Amino acid sequence: MSTGAASAGSPVGDAFYTSPIPLPDGAPGDLIRARPLDNPAAAVPGGENWLVLHRSEGADGTPVATSGIIALPDRTAHPVPAGGYPLISWAHGTVGAADRCAPSRDRGDTGASPMNAYPLTLLGHFLDQGWAVAMTDYEALGTGAEQHLHPYLCGRSEAMGVLDIVTAARRLFPGEIGERFAIVGHSQGGQAALFAAHHAPGRVEGLVGVAAIAPANHLLGLVRAGSLLGQENSGFAFTPLFLAGALGGDPTIDPEQVLSPRAYEQLWPHVRQRSRAGLSRPDSWGGIKGTEQFRPGYPHTPNPHQEKFDRQVEAMNPDLAITVPVRIVQAADDERVRADPAPLLGTDALVEELTATNSERGNIHYRRYEPGAVPADEPLGIHFATIGHDTPELTGWLAALLADDAADG
Repeated sequence: MSTGAASAGSPVGDAFYTSPIPLPDGAPGDLIRARPLDNPAAAVPGGENWLVLHRSEGADGTPVATSGIIALPDRTAHPVPAGGYPLISWAHGTVGAADRCAPSRDRGDTGASPMNAYPLTLLGHFLDQGWAVAMTDYEALGTGAEQHLHPYLCGRSEAMGVLDIVTAARRLFPGEIGERFAIVGHSQGGQAALFAAHHAPGRVEGLVGVAAIAPANHLLGLVRAGSLLGQENSGFAFTPLFLAGALGGDPTIDPEQVLSPRAYEQLWPHVRQRSRAGLSRPDSWGGIKGTEQFRPGYPHTPNPHQEKFDRQVEAMNPDLAITVPVRIVQAADDERVRADPAPLLGTDALVEELTATNSERGNIHYRRYEPGAVPADEPLGIHFATIGHDTPELTGWLAALLADDAADG
């Protein structure tokens, strides 16, 4: 499909995100519609940005429409090379589950806007290297949270978004997007990147490596520990998001049986309406005690629905078999995703697990920035500042893998 044909007749404004019912026949990555991006707040700087809606698969394996952005380098500075531009598939961090928080849809006026804006410098840097960028919004984020809740941290769902937009990019720009691609993600996106690399074989060809910056991991321990706290905490904003993801993996979970009556009746509806930052406010999940989030008995004697919830949250840990080189990046003093939050498990433990799981390949590389290495006064704190601090090393690692003469593995 040419870009001209793709943009012809595409709806303007947010109507673009409403998918046709039923979806047109096709395969994952087939374009439903595309148009030049008209949202400056979401644009990767220095590039040609396109908004896309394409076929993908939901958490349950059924066809869904997923949105995102595809950005090409400046062709004057970086003419299309023989074989096309190498591609980075970017997996974004936590923004929430509300449609307007989706990276491609956020116009700079939501609680997610700072989180969506921060990685754009890195993505613009990728364009400056002569690499194209694909940015998925993930399943049901931007495309209809009122009907279909974003399955937050549901690994297979995220993987399909990260991988299928690669196919969409190649179909939108045939001959201009090449066969070599890498996956890079941060926080939620770091976890999503690892799941995408795991699911890539047989789905999308050409993956050369995956980099996960402060990847979400070992979440069940955090949920259980939080449920025992007798005070309010802004971090409880993640509880409804975890439940949204658990529902993606197991739709038989009844949220009313998982959450306390107050949490279910007063706070659970916020997950469809608010950004993660909005969920952290005192009038939402930031204003409930940890011990008041769940129905009595949790976590020591969970009811059947809470047990299913636990199984799904446990499955979100990205200890996976991966066939390509893996680079894990972590700041030791990151307060959001912790390296070693003893007595809980963190990224240090994840690296040990991945190393054991992939022992025959020896493909796990860990870059751990020790305390003080990442400036604490960077915008949005160390959790996001790690992205910028690691950019030079990450760029060198990716360049070696994406080079035309790079050796496999």
